Order: sequence, then C-alpha cells, then structure tokens
Amino acid sequence: MIKLKIKSGDTVRVIAGDHKGSEGKVLRVLREKNKAVVEGVNMVSKHTKPSAKNPQGGIVKKEAPIHISNIALVDLKSKETTKTGVRKEGDKNVRFSKKSNQVL
Repeated sequence: MIKLKIKSGDTVRVIAGDHKGSEGKVLRVLREKNKAVVEGVNMVSKHTKPSAKNPQGGIVKKEAPIHISNIALVDLKSKETTKTGVRKEGDKNVRFSKKSNQVL
C-alpha cells in the first residue's frame, strides 16, 4: 500500500483519463484500493429495482472511485495543481502546498 497524500475534503483535479480537467471535492478515500471518490467526477449509472427504500426504482447516477495516481491536489491560492509536504509547527505536523507554501 502506498502513502496517500490526499485526504477527504481536499479539492482535486483529474490529470489523466476520461474525466481529465474535472475538479471536485474528495468525498471518501479507499486506502486498501488506492482510490478516491470525487464529487461530480466519474459518474456511473446504476439500474435499481423498486424497493421499500426506493419504490420507483430506475436509473441512479453515482460517483465511482478513481485511482489516486489520476488526481492531483489543487492549491487554494493559485488554483493550480501542487504537491504537498509535511512540516512541524509547534508540536503538530501540518500539510502544506509546495507551490504557495501555504498550510492546507
């Protein structure tokens, strides 16, 4: 398993694949599969049967996981993709953007 530098709530941009250029917020990170679910990206259609929870049934759109290697963190200041680093501030470790040197 690789070390993941992307966390839930981060804003990311897709850098490879069918959805290249799309941006969204990370909803979930699946560590064991090295994938992340990004809001509004990689939407798939799922056909559902009528049930008590969904009496109508039909086609439901939902986000599918996308591999971590295909997404990059977006810097809040410059709105460009950036790498992250970790530094110690006081007694806490904090993540920071290597482009703007700003704490994430």
